[in-house]
Amino acid sequence: MSKLKIAVILGSTRPGRNGLAVAKWVLAQAQQRFDADYELVDLLDHPLPHLDEAVPASRGAYDGEHTKAWAAKIREFDGYIFVTPEYNHSTSGVLKNAIDYLYAEWNNKAAAFVSYGSLGGARAIEHLRAVASELQIAHVRQQLSFSLITDFEGFSVFKPSAVHEGAASVLFTQLESWAGALRSVRA
Repeated sequence: MSKLKIAVILGSTRPGRNGLAVAKWVLAQAQQRFDADYELVDLLDHPLPHLDEAVPASRGAYDGEHTKAWAAKIREFDGYIFVTPEYNHSTSGVLKNAIDYLYAEWNNKAAAFVSYGSLGGARAIEHLRAVASELQIAHVRQQLSFSLITDFEGFSVFKPSAVHEGAASVLFTQLESWAGALRSVRA
């Protein structure tokens, strides 16, 4: 059986975003592992207008070329790590929009969550967990939450505490386990 393929989805496109450093750190930690191939999927590289499909995603009848390209990209993966900022007690609009574009491409796959914000972004993760459940994405318990106060110098230079490395290892182990198990569900 081929190696698992997991996307690290960067859920911020904001100028001067902190998320790129967080996503690159997650990817660097993940690339030390052997049971899965991890790839950064930056929403800046997949510009999706505010949801413009006339038919609900659950029907799978995509009209837009941007939607078809996004669906093809997401379909490639067995699992996902969503890297999200916390804006107003939730995830970013651009990430929610990208998720809402699709349905079947997310089903019966696994996800983990990484957040950052003044309180570590935990509230953004809570919202994403509810969305993931609706999309039949099995989400793992372990999460990473980075504080703008303690994990960023001057609120902008990412310098995570070493304690996050152990938590990241647990997150990857849980995600790889669930992603592998769900392959048989999709077969």
